[in-house]
Amino acid sequence: MSKADIYEVAKAAGVSISTVSRSFTRPELVSAKTRRKVLEIADKLDFNISRSATALKSGQTYRVAMLMNEEITSWFNTQVFAGIESLMPPAGYDISLFQHIDTAENRHEFFSELPVRRNVDAVFVASFAIDPHEVEQLKRIHVPIIGINTPSLEGFDATVSIDDEKGMYTATQHLISLGHKRIVYPCSEAATMSSSIDSRARGFIRACEDAQDKHDINWQVLTVPRGPSFADSALSALLALDEFPDAICCQMDMMAIPLVIKLGRYGHLTPRDYSIVGFDDSPYSDTINLTTMRQDPYGMGRTAATKALKLINGEPLTTPHEVVDAQLVLRGTDAPYQG
Repeated sequence: MSKADIYEVAKAAGVSISTVSRSFTRPELVSAKTRRKVLEIADKLDFNISRSATALKSGQTYRVAMLMNEEITSWFNTQVFAGIESLMPPAGYDISLFQHIDTAENRHEFFSELPVRRNVDAVFVASFAIDPHEVEQLKRIHVPIIGINTPSLEGFDATVSIDDEKGMYTATQHLISLGHKRIVYPCSEAATMSSSIDSRARGFIRACEDAQDKHDINWQVLTVPRGPSFADSALSALLALDEFPDAICCQMDMMAIPLVIKLGRYGHLTPRDYSIVGFDDSPYSDTINLTTMRQDPYGMGRTAATKALKLINGEPLTTPHEVVDAQLVLRGTDAPYQG
């Protein structure tokens, strides 16, 4: 049996041809009931709208790009993607993923070739800054650029971010308020490009410096190499200290969770011997009862997608750039200093 065309679908659904088209490409313009009926009939008649024909007519590609400085498998990127994916495909847009835009070679290739291809309607950039040359390259394709937790607003038409520095400042203040004296911040070395997570170290340092006049504290930043073994490197660095800290403020939960488990094997138990605070409230944080700073990358992804859809449609944004605060989640890995 041959596939039905758009005319047959429209006739069977009792709607116009344009309504069938909008049901696939601009669902927000069609009532949920009508769209459901059109999609059911289209499925029954084995109809698929021609994306290329639609793109030629509208000048749109119905595709967006998501750029990451690491793998999609990271907790943050997975949640951001899920948030974007919850809105873009229902609105008729495919999502192209570009991982590891984190080396000079990869960045040059991407930012040089995309303007030539001109095959996206919006670009999402997750967790890293883009330099003026890259901004210029993206601007050549005349599409919105939306940043998600980027360390800078420069070059972006819209952004949504958490305040990483303020969040870590809050986490460090919490440990200081518990009376801890020896506080350590283990973190991976800064990326070759500006990354949002690196600003958390500034929050730790600022909180410690602000507290030095009022509290007797000894603080230290422990920098370890980036990469898959960064948590083990942090463990080794902590165990090599002349005096083990009574509080640890971690750059992320992916470091804090392994440290809680592995330090226990060396006789350092939390909260009996030390307090520890993570950052993210990622999976398994509640499983090990980790006190942490909570952020919502899924929500940021949805917010970014909402902004993108409005910009694609030429609608103005009331608040192009949004900053949300991380929230301290108190669980069981922190306690008042017992000295």
